[in-house]
Amino acid sequence: MDWSIQETARLTGTTSRTLRHYDAIGLLPPSSRTANGNRHYDEASLVRLQRILLLRDLGLPLTRIAEVLESTTDPVAALTDHVRALGRERARLTRQIRAVTATIERVKAGDPLMAEEMFDGFDHREYEDEVRQTWGDRAYETSQKWWTGLSAPERSDWQSRAAALADDWTQGAEAGVTPDSPEARDLSRRHIEWLSSVPGTPASDPAGDTDGYVRGLAEMYVADPRFAATYGGEQGAQFVRDALVSYLDAN
Repeated sequence: MDWSIQETARLTGTTSRTLRHYDAIGLLPPSSRTANGNRHYDEASLVRLQRILLLRDLGLPLTRIAEVLESTTDPVAALTDHVRALGRERARLTRQIRAVTATIERVKAGDPLMAEEMFDGFDHREYEDEVRQTWGDRAYETSQKWWTGLSAPERSDWQSRAAALADDWTQGAEAGVTPDSPEARDLSRRHIEWLSSVPGTPASDPAGDTDGYVRGLAEMYVADPRFAATYGGEQGAQFVRDALVSYLDAN
C-alpha cells in the first residue's frame, strides 16, 4: 500500500508543506511519484516518518534527526527504544501526579507534609543517559557545568526570568494576541534569546541549527503536557508554537 502526500499529512497530523520540506532536505523522500509528480509514501516511509515525529517531539533539530536515523538502520530496534523511553516518562508523570495529589490532600486536611513523598518523580537525573544520547555528551556536560557553576542568586534570577517569560506568554494567549502580531514577535525574540543563554544547546552555538532546534521545541511544547502546563495549557502552548514558527518564517 501507499498513500498520497495529502493522505499522509492527514493520517500523521502534519502538513503537506512539512512533508515537501522533509523531501527537499533529504530527510523523508517519497517512495514514489505519479506521472504528474505527486508524492506517495509506502509503509516503510510511514515508519520513518513516525520516528521523525517522535524525535521532533523530543526537541531535536532536523539535522540531528537525520544523524539519528542514519545511525540506527533497524526501525524495530529504534522504535522499541522510543517505546521504552515513553514508558519511563509515563511512569514518572504518574508518580508526579500521585505526589502532587497527596500534597493537595494533606494541605486540605491540615496534615503535616511528607518531603520524601512530595518530590517523588521530580528527579530528572535518571534521564542523563537519554539526554546524552539525544544531544551528545558535550552538550550535556556543557549545560551541566554551566548550571552547577551558577551561584544561588544567579540560578534564582535565571528561573525568575524564565517564569516571567512563561507568564507573559500565558497572558498573551489569554488576551487573544495573534501569533504574527508585534507583541508575539517580541515574545518570540525574548524566548529565543532565553534559549540562547543556555550553553550547550544548539541555540547557544553560532554554528548550530537554531531554527530547527526552536521549531522542534515549539512542537514539543504542545505535545508534552508538562510544557503545555507552563503556558497555561494546550491552547497557550499552541500560541507559543505558532508565534515562534511565525517569527522564524519571517526571519
